[in-house]
Amino acid sequence: MNNFNIAWRNLWRNSRRSIITMASVFFGVILSTLMTSMQHGSYDAMIDNVVKFYSGYAQVFTEAYHENKTINNTFELTDSIYNIAKETPQVTNIAPRLEYFALASSEELTKGAMIIGIDPEKENKVTDVKKWVETGQYLEQGDKGVLIAIDLANYLKVKVGDTLILYGQGYHGVTSADLFPIRGILNFPMPELNKQLVYMDLATCQNYFGADNMITSLVIMVEDHYDLPKAMRHLKSKIKSPLMVMSWDELQPELVQMIEADRAGGVFMKLILYMVVAFGIFGTIIMMMAERIRELGVTIAIGMQRFKMGTILFIETILTGIVGTLIGIIGSIPVISYFFNNPIKLTGDAAQTMIDMGIEPYLYFSWNPPVFYNQALVVFLITIIIGIFPVYKALNLKVNQALRA
Repeated sequence: MNNFNIAWRNLWRNSRRSIITMASVFFGVILSTLMTSMQHGSYDAMIDNVVKFYSGYAQVFTEAYHENKTINNTFELTDSIYNIAKETPQVTNIAPRLEYFALASSEELTKGAMIIGIDPEKENKVTDVKKWVETGQYLEQGDKGVLIAIDLANYLKVKVGDTLILYGQGYHGVTSADLFPIRGILNFPMPELNKQLVYMDLATCQNYFGADNMITSLVIMVEDHYDLPKAMRHLKSKIKSPLMVMSWDELQPELVQMIEADRAGGVFMKLILYMVVAFGIFGTIIMMMAERIRELGVTIAIGMQRFKMGTILFIETILTGIVGTLIGIIGSIPVISYFFNNPIKLTGDAAQTMIDMGIEPYLYFSWNPPVFYNQALVVFLITIIIGIFPVYKALNLKVNQALRA
């Protein structure tokens, strides 16, 4: 009979002891997976808040616009540029925009606003802007009206049906001034967007700024940010100067820094968790060895080599780790699935803090496969390291003391 069979049978001679040891591994996998899923889910939510509310996963614009975001640095959207983005396998939706600033007025009140010209149908597929229309209606193709963010509307004391005056400087210095009926009021969960945005149909915006057929950027969406690296490699190989393409992390370096800082704190917390898990597993292994000390002494006394005894004990630990890890992965799937589909809603000061940061007040969880197998691998490696202890005990066991245990 080989060492593997002996180790497997030893495990189930005392099933209660083995189940307790496996349970420590099981709960270690569950806890580390749950924590990692919540951490990654929060990062995914931060990224989604940025890309799905405004920036998109990537944008195409001119090199000059990257340096100086003026309407004079726009470009004409040709079929060749549009098709490069459309034919990229990972790309799901594309939306052209024309963005610039103007003064928004109503009677004697005036405030600076960001004017965003959009294709209503394409923009809604990219940022789902239609769902943030609190009152009124969404724009239609060729619409001459505008959507205005709620805080800006409150400041100017306007509502749906009122007229908004926009005054500014257009393409190549032309004066841009016109009256626009307000079709709807937008209420975003991000305060900064509510203070300044005005949406209008792209053709209407181009006509207002005197920039016929011109856009400032082409916004690109992929399924999620895990698909973005492949899409960026393809886009950067096809899009040449004077145009350029940048991903959300290049457009939002401050968000990347915030995520990295939080990730560093998360690593520290995870190390503490792994230490707790390691001591939990180590405690059960010590208990197991204490219960078997007499058995091991008798086995060595009747002639079993210490090295073989140590090998069998190590295999037992490995098998315990494998079974506990597999059950832990299986057990974590329904738990993570539930929280993935039912995010935890925050309340009170915690919720307000997240809203102030421009993040929806929920604890999101990630369903990404590495969340499962990476944590299972770490806990399994911890179990293997702990498995050295039974080997050490077998090689240094004092038989006379063990027999009297």
